[in-house]
Amino acid sequence: MTTDTVEEARRSLEGGDGIEVRWIMPEGFLELPFEADDLDELAGQLVELAKQALPGADEEVQVQYAAMCAAHYDEFIEAGVQYAGFVTTEVDGVRCTATVNVSLLDLDERAGANPVGFIATTMRHLELGEIGEVQLPCGPAVTCVGSRSSHIDGSLTQSGRDEPIWTSFIQVQIPLNNGTVLLLEMGTPTAEGWDVFSAMFAGIVKSVRLFDNDGAPLVMPG
Repeated sequence: MTTDTVEEARRSLEGGDGIEVRWIMPEGFLELPFEADDLDELAGQLVELAKQALPGADEEVQVQYAAMCAAHYDEFIEAGVQYAGFVTTEVDGVRCTATVNVSLLDLDERAGANPVGFIATTMRHLELGEIGEVQLPCGPAVTCVGSRSSHIDGSLTQSGRDEPIWTSFIQVQIPLNNGTVLLLEMGTPTAEGWDVFSAMFAGIVKSVRLFDNDGAPLVMPG
């Protein structure tokens, strides 16, 4: 993947065991690189990304931003993230931002013949947010709408200290019949952009399509 701002375009990843996942990202997203051959190349790509994300900032701030992005890659690997993008726009005069991540996780072996029901029950038990079940063009899925606390790195704040921030999110989990779960999540710390970003994310989720090795479309049962 590149660090260019993308126009509306198809993205894809290999879901394992003969399943390819495709979806459409809307215009305006910046994408974190996931195809660097080594750390030096990744660092260079992240600096270029920082220049696009913070075009008016000085070089030191851009480098700090790139370093902050790099610090998240261990979390990405642990969480199975295979795509990460973000967009910034103005909503009613307020500068708003949102992130979209796409991950592949192992399906819990206890899921049985009704993985959607199992995932939904587990998430309700954990009280992660408002849980629902939906039918998408690619198959059944579980939705979760909630919020979580995080922080902004002190290198990017006026005070120079880490500052707490609340992020509202929508998460969608689509169990695949190869023992994995496709997880898509949108998060935003800016309440003013919630309606715009949630509608945008709904379009992304509805665009998800699955294909086999021969390119034939797949729909998960349920």
